[in-house]
Amino acid sequence: MPFSRQEKKRSNKKAERIKKYRFTNNMTRVKRGKIAAKKRRKILKHTKGFKWGRKSKERAAKEALLHAWTHAFRGRKEKKRDYRALWQTQINAAVRPYGLNYSKFIAGLKKQNIILDRKILADIARNHPLIFEKIVQKAK
Repeated sequence: MPFSRQEKKRSNKKAERIKKYRFTNNMTRVKRGKIAAKKRRKILKHTKGFKWGRKSKERAAKEALLHAWTHAFRGRKEKKRDYRALWQTQINAAVRPYGLNYSKFIAGLKKQNIILDRKILADIARNHPLIFEKIVQKAK
């Protein structure tokens, strides 16, 4: 007899173990958290330059970005308003020596059908006073 009963039993158990392993563990190992880590890195990249824990702690950074992006969106709209107000003030200051105020000057431009926006008018008033004087004379 080539195998004793005990050896046969042992080899059967081993065969079962191998068979079980073959059917249960046939997938490759999956390391978790790749997408989540990428998301965290992206958030922390945006908070570079923030003060205190807002630049390094994920939860604080997320909250800070919510506020920052809201303010940034509003700020882009406010910037347009602020510049328009600045140009109006500059135009008003430039037409006062000619005996006009801003509203009468703009009304005169519209009557004469002179289509120049406030940004261009403010620039001309600042950098090319002789040309601006001719525009004021036309608008009077």
